[in-house]
Amino acid sequence: MAAGQTEENRQGVQGRLWSKPFSLAIGVNFFISLVFYLLMTSMALYAVQRFSASDTAAGLTAGTFVLGALAARIFAGKFLDFMGRRRMLLTGLFFYTAASLLYIPADSLALLIAIRVIHGAAFGMASTAISASVMALIPAGRRGEGTGYFSISNTLATAVGPFLAVLLVDRTSYDVLFMVTTGCAGAALAVALLLRLPERTLTPHELAAKWRMRPSDIFEPRAAAIASVMLVAGVAYSGVLTFLNSYAQHRDMVAAASAFFLIYAGIVLVSRFVVGRIQDSRGDNAVVYPILASFALGLGLLAWAPNGAVLAVAGAFVGLGFGALMPTAQAIAVTVAPDHRIGIATSTFFLVLDAGIGLGPFLLGLLIPLTGFTGMYAVLAGVVVVSMVLYHFVHGRSQQPGGAR
Repeated sequence: MAAGQTEENRQGVQGRLWSKPFSLAIGVNFFISLVFYLLMTSMALYAVQRFSASDTAAGLTAGTFVLGALAARIFAGKFLDFMGRRRMLLTGLFFYTAASLLYIPADSLALLIAIRVIHGAAFGMASTAISASVMALIPAGRRGEGTGYFSISNTLATAVGPFLAVLLVDRTSYDVLFMVTTGCAGAALAVALLLRLPERTLTPHELAAKWRMRPSDIFEPRAAAIASVMLVAGVAYSGVLTFLNSYAQHRDMVAAASAFFLIYAGIVLVSRFVVGRIQDSRGDNAVVYPILASFALGLGLLAWAPNGAVLAVAGAFVGLGFGALMPTAQAIAVTVAPDHRIGIATSTFFLVLDAGIGLGPFLLGLLIPLTGFTGMYAVLAGVVVVSMVLYHFVHGRSQQPGGAR
């Protein structure tokens, strides 16, 4: 038995998936993700309407949250087990809740961007802690399945968040949206107070290297390979997350945009019960290639979208694409890393993903004036096709049929 493994951890390794800590972790992750989607899908439009921001500045306002998260993850993965998983989670959620209140008095675009960075950093701490810790609660042989179930919380947030954001802004005001956001962050903190997470006992070598910050101390190369695919996918998905509402308003398809996210979430929810099991039994390639093809097709439909029905249906393909790709790739990232580096592997995975989602809105904000929204989605569809080739070289060609990794 590995040193520092708790009894709760041993039970997880022996095959038990569902437990009270696992269920509470799903609840915490739901509220963390709900805050992210409530704000990410509305922030660009808010910057335009409140501060008359350009497309580029609006994209930067949305993306700086993720860049703040990226900066926090650099240190969160390294110090997760030094600080304590539960302590890092609660600290991150405290600041996550406090920062949510600061949007209301923000009276300039510069101040709004600064708040987004702080809020994102708190998100980075909390999400790294919960995502890395929950892996210790999932049996190694059921990691694809367990990660899929855990990610259901994120799936529900992708449906509720954008839909609720549009509803609140349309019928009330942005201040009400920010109060609801604060309430959701507070709910994550309240549930986390009930959660006990398995902690690792650090080795003397790890303790001696506590303040060392070599690249290997904050970055796991084995996880970075699959994370490179998520970098590309993150840029592509940022085009959906940040600009779909603006695109829909431009094309008079606002109702279809709401339906897009509901369909997206429904497909992802169903896929969670299927894709993880296929991945565990038949291998990574059996799911990753079809997932990326579906993502590219969904983006192509957004580029074409002659009517609201096609735009809404695109949500199904994007859901089976990016929505299913996240837990699939995360399972790969933590499987290829040794157990004592799962925290760093998780941090590396989300750090690279955050870089794509954070930089994407800014880069695409520069592209939109040249191509329009339709041209942007066409370009992104082509980028995802190229990512299939990238996956083949960084991971796919080393896989064997039948689930061997």
